[in-house]
Formats: sequence, C-alpha cells, structure tokens
Amino acid sequence: MKKKSVAVVIVSNGPGELATWVRPVIDELNKINESLCDENKLDFSLRLALVPCPNATGKECNVASSWNKFELITKSNSFWKLLIKPSSFANWPKQGIVIFLGGDQFWSILLAKRLGYINITYAEWISRWPKWTNEIAAMNLNVKKLIPKRYKYKCKVIGDLMADIKLNSKLSLKNKKKQYVALLPGSKKAKLSIGIPFFLEMADHIAKEDQNINFVIPIAPTTNKNEYLFFQSERNPIAKYYSSKIKTIQNIKDERFDYLIETSNNTKIFLIKKNPCYEILKECDLAITTVGANTAELAAISLPMLVVLPTQHLNMMNAWDGIFGVIGKISFINKLVTLIAKYFYFKKKKFFAWPNIKAKKMIVPERVGNILPKEIAREVLFLIKNKDQLKIINDNLLKERGKKGAAKKLASIIIYWIKKLH
Repeated sequence: MKKKSVAVVIVSNGPGELATWVRPVIDELNKINESLCDENKLDFSLRLALVPCPNATGKECNVASSWNKFELITKSNSFWKLLIKPSSFANWPKQGIVIFLGGDQFWSILLAKRLGYINITYAEWISRWPKWTNEIAAMNLNVKKLIPKRYKYKCKVIGDLMADIKLNSKLSLKNKKKQYVALLPGSKKAKLSIGIPFFLEMADHIAKEDQNINFVIPIAPTTNKNEYLFFQSERNPIAKYYSSKIKTIQNIKDERFDYLIETSNNTKIFLIKKNPCYEILKECDLAITTVGANTAELAAISLPMLVVLPTQHLNMMNAWDGIFGVIGKISFINKLVTLIAKYFYFKKKKFFAWPNIKAKKMIVPERVGNILPKEIAREVLFLIKNKDQLKIINDNLLKERGKKGAAKKLASIIIYWIKKLH
C-alpha cells in the first residue's frame, strides 16, 4: 500500500449507513479533490473501519469493496484488534482524520484517540461526546441546541445526509389507479414470528375492501423468503391465532420486485431483496411497521407510517431490542417480565417509534396493545382515503429532518482538515 500523507478513516456499521451516509460523502470528497488542479490535489488515503452492530448483515465489507474507493477496509469483528494493534492491518500516517458515519459515536472517539487523529462526528440526533471530538457536523439546529454551551463552537449545522439520497428514477411505482402500502413486519426471527401472521391477515382485510392497493415488503438482509413460509405455518405457534396463509411464493421478472406472495385469500404482496430500497419505499403512500430502527429509516425518507406493537404476544419478549430482548431469552423469568412490561413499562413509556421519541410528541400514529389485524386494516384504509392526514404526517417528519447538501458540506469540512494537516 502506497503511503499517503493523511489518512481519512470512515467509521460506519450497517447497510443503510453505508449507502446513505458513507457513499455520498466519499463521492463528494473525491469530486472536490478531482476538481482541483494537479498541483493543488490533496494526498490522502480513504479507509473504512466497520464497527460492531446488531443490525449489520455481514455483507458490508463486500459491498464497500465493490465500490473500489477504499485502500483499506477492516471488518467489524476485527475492530478490537484494530484498536489494540493498528499496525497489523496497515501503515498509518502520522496525520489523519476519523469521521463517524454510523454505529456508536464512542467507537470513532476511541479509534481517533488510539491513532492520534482528528475526530469529526456527524450527529443526526445528538452529539454524545462533544468534549472528545474536534468537530461536530449536525443534521439540524436542534442537535446544536443540545450540545453544552462550552462545546457549541465545535458544531456546524450541515443538513441531512439522508436528504441527499440519489434515487433510481427508473424504478417507479407511479400508477394513477394503484396505491402502494409498504409492510415491514420485522427482521429478527422472533419479530417475524408475530409480524408475518399479523401482517398477512391485515393485508387480506385491506385487499378485501380495496383492490386498488398493492403491498410491498422489503426483505430484511438478515432473512429470506423461506422464513416467510415458515412463520406462517403451523410450525410457528403464534400462526394459529391468525387466519391468513401463504398459498404461493414465486420468483417474478420485474426490475422492481423479486418475489410475489399470493395469500390463501388471493391477496398479492411483492417482495424486494435489494437493501436498502429507498427508491421504492419513497414512492409508497404509507408504511405499516413494527417498532425498531426501521421507524428511523422511514422517517428519514419522510414516509408516513403507522407503527404497530401487538402486546398479546408479550411472551415473545426476545423479539425486542434492548434489555427486554436480553432478559426475555431467560425462560423462567419470561412470564414475570411479561407482567412487569404489561402493567408498568407500557403505562409509563410515552412513545415507541423513533420519530416520536426524537420529536417528544406523536407525529406518527402508534398502536400498542391487544390490537387485531382487522382494526389496523380499518385505520390503513382511513389514512389511504384521507390524503390530508398523510400529508400532515409527511410534513411533520420533514420538519424533524435537516436540509439537503449535507454530503458536500461534510466533504468540505474534511477537505479543510486535510489541508490543515498537510
């Protein structure tokens, strides 16, 4: 590896961050450098450090490698080795910059300190370690307001990296006679055990009332079509509480979709393998989703959503994120945890969807409790028929995001530091 004068190290984690944060920033960085005359071109190496992440697919390294943009990529399972002995992976210039673009902000702080490099943090919602970072690039003014006064000078509001997503204009769902509803039943197996039977029955109820609605499911990279067959079958004990089943699931020749599910009631649901598939989701009218990180991704593209959490299956606590997911795996205390959650946690917790948590108010509807697919279907039909309601949700989501042009501004900040370190 040819030794460069400055190392630019991107810290990131999952497929969404790579596609929507990392790629736009490095593209803008290279674009700016290429626009300079030969004598002013900057001498730096681009490196990617993947960090541990529960939502990672394990394919991030291959995806990033296919771009041919990085001189070095270290896998997430090698991160601790990278911290302990960086020289085992490469020669490291004395000068460098570590940029946080996904994962836990603390990982980029640690790596920057270990390498003796400058640290830049892109803060989407909050800057957690302002004391230890050199520069903070904030999504919006709300992020800057949360930073302690003595560290505000480090912060520049650059806008929303997600707003710079370049969509494939060829992949269009536009159809005057059809409306599209995205279904996101979850990615973890325990969530799918509830989500698939529930969402199939809900789709059947909706289709029965309105034949002009098409359904789309983006398949999570951690799952596959066979799991959809498994979790709607009698092998899944929760499936017996729901009436809908999958009649067929087959490959289709369509540049937008990969498979087609047909339920026992002849409802058609299109499946998409590509991840992320924001160009398709962005053209949907509404998304029905479980709780989790997907609510943040939907909010990022301002897609109106209805968030559902059926609590009648609380014994499946290991489907949850966080501490409930951990202790829910311990069978002998599962029932106790279920009772505690039902009578204390749900009464005290105000919001479950990320956009509501961040806004500290209900900007997307949440339905939590002993809810039935038929009830959610009725609400979906109401929202689809009332465009004003969908527009209000869309507008509120947009208000919580930042402006366009963030990738170029962040790249300019990186360029500034490279010049300063030369």
